[in-house]
Amino acid sequence: MIRYVGYFAVGVFIGILAAMFGLGGGFLIVPTLNFLGVEIHHAVGTSSAAVVFTSLSSAIAYHRQRRIHYKAGLLIASTAVPGAYAGAWSTSYISPAQLKVIFGAVLFLVAIRIYRKKSAEPGEVKLEEVKLDYKVIPFGGFIAGIASGLLGIGGGAINVPFLTAMGLPIHYAVATSSFAIVFTATSGALKHYMMGNVEIDWLLLLVPGLIIGAQLGAKVAERTKASFLGRAFAVVLAFLAIRMVLKGLGYPVP
Repeated sequence: MIRYVGYFAVGVFIGILAAMFGLGGGFLIVPTLNFLGVEIHHAVGTSSAAVVFTSLSSAIAYHRQRRIHYKAGLLIASTAVPGAYAGAWSTSYISPAQLKVIFGAVLFLVAIRIYRKKSAEPGEVKLEEVKLDYKVIPFGGFIAGIASGLLGIGGGAINVPFLTAMGLPIHYAVATSSFAIVFTATSGALKHYMMGNVEIDWLLLLVPGLIIGAQLGAKVAERTKASFLGRAFAVVLAFLAIRMVLKGLGYPVP
């Protein structure tokens, strides 16, 4: 019984962070499952399926808060899915290890920029008043998809910085990223399920906590000032960037 409570608590913790930062949660689910003894390919596949539930729960919570920019989210998802397939296909021709070092270094610089950038509070800018370049957004989604398929990182690590650079305040960017990840994660999960990489038993253990955690994370984000949320996201992004560089250099990082 204590064991199952522990898995539930882990799911809640990951769900909170995933919803707060619009990252899906795969960056924590994969190493957690691998640490618990799940083979890495199955850990990735099970994580892809788990992220569907995390992002869906997050999106429902952010929908209630009216913080999702649906047009931007759909445009990102429309190109991220084919981008992910293109990225996965290109692993046969491009060295992911070298790209991880380069991409990780770029993400680290992006993290520094986000840390220093001042973001507007949701009460200061109405969602419908935000002007975005809809011709550019699909390009960002495609890049996020390629990075996901080629480097194994979640699309949120690209979505949120990209959307904030486009002028979307951090709270709206996180919410919109969570919405977009529903579609990209579903695509990846179906592919992994057909390959037999999804461990249903582990999925059932983690999903209840992930769903509840995502609801809590969205509430925490709602009450968090934009300046703190942006800096906290930058710290998480820097962590992901350093982890990516180390993996690219061959260090045994989970």
